[in-house]
Amino acid sequence: MGPGKGTASGWRKAGKEMWADYQLYIMLLPALAVLIIFKYVPIYGALIAFKDYNLLDGVMGSKWVGLKHFQDLFQSEKFYSVFINTLLINLYKLVFQFPIPIILALMINEVRNVMFKRFSQSVTYLPHFLSWVVVSAIFANLLSPTDGIVNTVLGFFGIDPIMFMSDERFFRSVLVMSSAFRESGWSSIIYLAAIMAVDPQLYEAARMDGASKFRQIWHITLPGIRSVIVFVIMLRLGAALANDLEQVLMFYSPMVYSVGDVLGTYVYRIGLGQMKYSFSTAVNLFQSVIGLILVVIANAVSKKFGERGLW
Repeated sequence: MGPGKGTASGWRKAGKEMWADYQLYIMLLPALAVLIIFKYVPIYGALIAFKDYNLLDGVMGSKWVGLKHFQDLFQSEKFYSVFINTLLINLYKLVFQFPIPIILALMINEVRNVMFKRFSQSVTYLPHFLSWVVVSAIFANLLSPTDGIVNTVLGFFGIDPIMFMSDERFFRSVLVMSSAFRESGWSSIIYLAAIMAVDPQLYEAARMDGASKFRQIWHITLPGIRSVIVFVIMLRLGAALANDLEQVLMFYSPMVYSVGDVLGTYVYRIGLGQMKYSFSTAVNLFQSVIGLILVVIANAVSKKFGERGLW
């Protein structure tokens, strides 16, 4: 049989299999349409990073300027400060926030009372569904220098009120804490699912050998979910230059621009405020390229140490 006939036979077989489950593929079509329309079609707009974009001329009618906007970006004094702020805030989140969902998942997994376990999960998942407007209002009240709970407690120890939301020394910490409050419970779901997949017989054997709960977690649970942890780290590295724009916009003010202004807010001001669409697109494209490079490097390192990569 020639290669052409083999290929045709393969296509016919695939077609029959798809037709057998055509209802499932019909259900998949809306999701594919949303993905294509909102994720792939906008890639076409990345062209304006290399053009002097004008609304009247459109994307194709605008003049090509090559790498001019990227040169302007790297020559901008403001770029380096927002670049460093973005890296530092994401580094703080990776170091201090990333372990919290893992610890939370381990704690919830050890709860034996089913009702209390479900209640704990519901309570920890709830903040994820709060908008950043609500979360920022909660933290503004908690950290208020006049009647906030935190400053009230500090006052009992003779410490003067601290303006956490407008103090450069504490602003990044506020961003990390608020992000941990909102996302830690929701992020623990993937780790709980991974823990459920660990073989229960391993725990039985460990208990028979007299292993404590801590040793079971350290030698069975954590190694069992290690591949998931590595996978999530790689995804987080890919977003190392991406900050939650809504979060920063809700929390920061001109008093903390020097430590809180990130690439997302920079693009927001330049793109919408000054209508420099080409320049802001160049910034976003730079973010995407750096993120892709970091993911590729993390994937290679993961495979080198024997872990499963993204591809």
